[in-house]
Amino acid sequence: MTARAWRPREDRIGKFFTRLCGGALAVNLLLAIGLLGLIGFHGTAYFWPKGVAEVELVSGDVLIGEVHGWEEVPADRAATPGERRMRLKIGNRDLYGLDFRWVSESEVARVGYPADIVLLERLEWGNFYGRPVELHPSGVGAVDLRAGLAALHAEKIEQREQIEDFESGPLADVNYELEDLRLEERRIRLDAEEGAEPDSDRLAAVARLKATASKEYELLAAQLFDRRRELSRGSVRMQAADGQHKSIAVGDIVRILQPNEMGLFASVGLYVSRVWEFVSGDPRESNTEGGIFPAIFGTVMMVFLMSFAVAPLGVLAALYLREYAREGPVVRAVRIAVNNLAGVPSIVFGVFGLGFFVYLIGGTIDQVFYPEALPTPTYGTGGILWASLTLALLTVPVVIVAAEEGLAAVPRIVREGSLALGATKFETICKVVLPAAAPGILTGMILAMARAAGEVAPLMIVGMVKLAPSLPIDGRFPYVHLERKFMHLGFHVYDVGFQSPNVEAAQPLVFATALLLVGVVVAMNLVAIVVRNRLRRAYATSAV
Repeated sequence: MTARAWRPREDRIGKFFTRLCGGALAVNLLLAIGLLGLIGFHGTAYFWPKGVAEVELVSGDVLIGEVHGWEEVPADRAATPGERRMRLKIGNRDLYGLDFRWVSESEVARVGYPADIVLLERLEWGNFYGRPVELHPSGVGAVDLRAGLAALHAEKIEQREQIEDFESGPLADVNYELEDLRLEERRIRLDAEEGAEPDSDRLAAVARLKATASKEYELLAAQLFDRRRELSRGSVRMQAADGQHKSIAVGDIVRILQPNEMGLFASVGLYVSRVWEFVSGDPRESNTEGGIFPAIFGTVMMVFLMSFAVAPLGVLAALYLREYAREGPVVRAVRIAVNNLAGVPSIVFGVFGLGFFVYLIGGTIDQVFYPEALPTPTYGTGGILWASLTLALLTVPVVIVAAEEGLAAVPRIVREGSLALGATKFETICKVVLPAAAPGILTGMILAMARAAGEVAPLMIVGMVKLAPSLPIDGRFPYVHLERKFMHLGFHVYDVGFQSPNVEAAQPLVFATALLLVGVVVAMNLVAIVVRNRLRRAYATSAV
């Protein structure tokens, strides 16, 4: 049979595989779009206010809460075939000990949405659903609810903000000063030669400064106590659905809402307020409520530090392998090692980072530069610097491979033309090859950033924590504190979804945090893609 007779069969096979590849791509796109749509729907719906239902049961009991979905009752528990039940968020955890309750249709006598039901979002114990009974603005006498509650709450919010500024301002400054003086005193004693007496004049000067700072601290602590006592004055007595009464300090209330009276504009305003609190506030209630700004900040800063570390490592390694090293067994072995390194489990990098960066390098830094702080470690414990370097090692194979491909894509004639004009090899690489290969190198950086932003396992042992008391950047010298621990969006999703003491209440927050993590990764990648495209246009060649 001639070759011409085989062509129709080859064409059919080629078209079949083309359609198969196209179909696989379409399925992958649909799965990705479906996953993002699911996360986006649940993540954005988390902030939208829901009506508060008053459910009267056949037994005569009354429940108040938000309806969080319906499902069919299992057959072995259903009173009738196909019976459904609602998941009701009843809140009032300090009274009932739980946030949710299942209510079957057969148990419900009536469902209403009274306008006088009030929802209190609190700093602790979650939401409270009920009706206000009495207001005590000073802890002594009662005043009219409608006239006083909103004004008193606004006053307490202002007081709480002043207390937060006071704690992070003057009080924190004195705390830092006292700690520095304590370390200075110990440094003086360590500086003394073995068997010799420390410098008494310096110790006396430090002691005087400590005494002054201690008095200032006691004064500020007394002021803080008075402010907190003033904040705790004023309470509202609430009546729950079962008739129980609960006095709640107005200073512990975040928002006072009447969801069943809210119109569209009020709902949109509350939605925006909750979103802003989520992206700019600090977490509370074991990370199940409040904001996640420290996690956003920690994730972005860690990725940028990782990028600054991995870029020179990966690019220099690729330059040597592509431009300087001669092909041979050693170079082939190095390339095999790089490819195998990309398949090592990430937790192994975490263990290496803990042993090499934290214990070896960090411990050495502490002994040489911070002996006065020992046995409390400064760099000899997990921190954002060691986490970034660990992820740099994790992602360096990706950058090396992408950088090599970018360097290989630069036409040989470009190199030869530069050398023919009298440029040295170093000048050719720096001024001709690297700019032309920059889009390919940035492609590797984009892949590295995307992987680093989603890694959790290695970070759990080299500096990532559930709750970080302070950010790695603040207004105190040296302003950037690379030794500090940090929060991470990926670990926040894991912690809230699987380690939370109240998983049901935290489930919507998992979707919101996952949506934000996707948004952060997309935003960082878009910035890198814009830079790459500009470089591609600036150094456009036939091969780039």
